Amino acid sequence: MKFIIVDNKSGKHRSFNANGFIFGVALASLLSIPAAVGYFTYRLGIGEADLNGEMVAKWREVLDQQQDVIENVRWEAEHNLEASALRIAQLQARIIRLDALGERLTKVGRLDEGEFDFSQAPAMGGPEDLVDVAGYTPPAYMDLLDQLARDIEDREQQLGVLETLLADRKMQRDVFLAGRPIGKGWMSSRYGFRVDPINGKRAWHPGVDFAGKDGSDVVSVAAGVVVFAGTRSGYGKMVEINHGSAYSTRYGHHKELTVKAGDIVRKGEVIGLMGSSGRSTGPHVHFEVFKNGRTVDPATYIHRASR
Repeated sequence: MKFIIVDNKSGKHRSFNANGFIFGVALASLLSIPAAVGYFTYRLGIGEADLNGEMVAKWREVLDQQQDVIENVRWEAEHNLEASALRIAQLQARIIRLDALGERLTKVGRLDEGEFDFSQAPAMGGPEDLVDVAGYTPPAYMDLLDQLARDIEDREQQLGVLETLLADRKMQRDVFLAGRPIGKGWMSSRYGFRVDPINGKRAWHPGVDFAGKDGSDVVSVAAGVVVFAGTRSGYGKMVEINHGSAYSTRYGHHKELTVKAGDIVRKGEVIGLMGSSGRSTGPHVHFEVFKNGRTVDPATYIHRASR
């Protein structure tokens, strides 16, 4: 087959020969281009309608989903932050309680001042020796707080038991009869038979006498309850204290009483001022100790050490 191509401007022409097969292939190729373009445009979804409608809607749907995820993450973060702040506040309150309990225990236990200073962080130190740092994974934040809470609770229980033991020990120490009923003075008469200082006859003396300065303090040798405070024959102005456990004490010849019946007194508390009221030859305190309702030698309790 012979083909002639004519140029419209110059009028020149060219001719060439081509067989029918090549011509058919070329024609088919030209006709297939629009169809291919339409097919791939459809498959790739980049048609004008898709860009203006469906594709925008799909992207909005994806953005809305991402926005929901962001809101959930933000809510969880704020929720966890509030929970963490609340837990930290609770732990701080418990630590303050532990500090107060520790300070109380140092006083009850009579520890040296400064031995336990709860206002300062515990002293610690030592050479650094890191082991397997690369393989270490720090615990989760909330897990760490939970562990700290468990440790604090454990310490609270231990300190609570210790406080109870020390309080019981302090109570026993306070009701334990020991020491002299005066701050200053000397023993002027012992327990037992003696020559009576008033009539010169042999007589039984059921206590001990401590002479001292007129108006000086007379103190309780143990904690207890005042069961009598007033004037009694022979004793003058007298105080009697019940210490429990079948023990009681009497203090006579006061110049002035500073307690009354029903008062609760502590060990070492002033109960009166030394005087010479009643059957007396001068300022002193007559001191008696009763056990199961009977007098015993106070010397046993005067000379033994306080617990």
